[in-house]
Amino acid sequence: MKESLYQRIARELAADIASGKYPAGSQFPTEKELCESYLVSRHTVREALRSLTEQGLISRRKGAGTHVTDSPDANSQDHPLAYLEDLLVLARNNLRVVKKVDEIVADIELAQVIGCPPGSRWLHIASIREDSQKRDAPICWTDSYASTTYSKLRQLVRSDPHALISDLIEEHYGIRSQEVHQTITAVGVPAKMAKVLGVETGSPALRIVRRYIDRQGETFETTVSVHPAGRYTCSLVLKHLTAEE
Repeated sequence: MKESLYQRIARELAADIASGKYPAGSQFPTEKELCESYLVSRHTVREALRSLTEQGLISRRKGAGTHVTDSPDANSQDHPLAYLEDLLVLARNNLRVVKKVDEIVADIELAQVIGCPPGSRWLHIASIREDSQKRDAPICWTDSYASTTYSKLRQLVRSDPHALISDLIEEHYGIRSQEVHQTITAVGVPAKMAKVLGVETGSPALRIVRRYIDRQGETFETTVSVHPAGRYTCSLVLKHLTAEE
């Protein structure tokens, strides 16, 4: 599916919001300013702003202008995922706490989950994401698997606890994600995670596997996150394919 012009603009603006260029509660650029900045029509800008509004990133009120949504909305358990930048918003508002970093050899079961050859070696990072409002109820446990050549990640994941690991790889190794392939499955919480997540072993959860794909179509990182029931809602917006603006 080819990205339309307004979608590209919305994606770039969403990244600006996630990076803090436009902080929560701040005034957002006007339609006129965005038209001049991107050299596009007002119709294209309005479509981009509509997309940001649907994602809950901005609010528009007549007479008051457009503002970046306040942090309480950002901390909601409902997380729209229309763009890769939506993952940045989730990471920005939930602190990563690293539990373990080691190297592992993928057995047959893990190989099937992350899509790698059995016997291959991976840098493994186990962590939780803490909800800033409920420190005793982490939103997830995540096992991240990346190439052992990305050795700097051992320190980076602790020194920059809000960044996505995929973004750390891009910043320090120049590998950028073009797509993220996501699979969501209903599971029971494994025993090794239950105590840390504050739930009973086998209680309902969502397992989300995300494979980060580079421009050459290769997977350079895979994350496996387990979200206990009631702590995460993944919402998607399905649209008809439209012609490029």
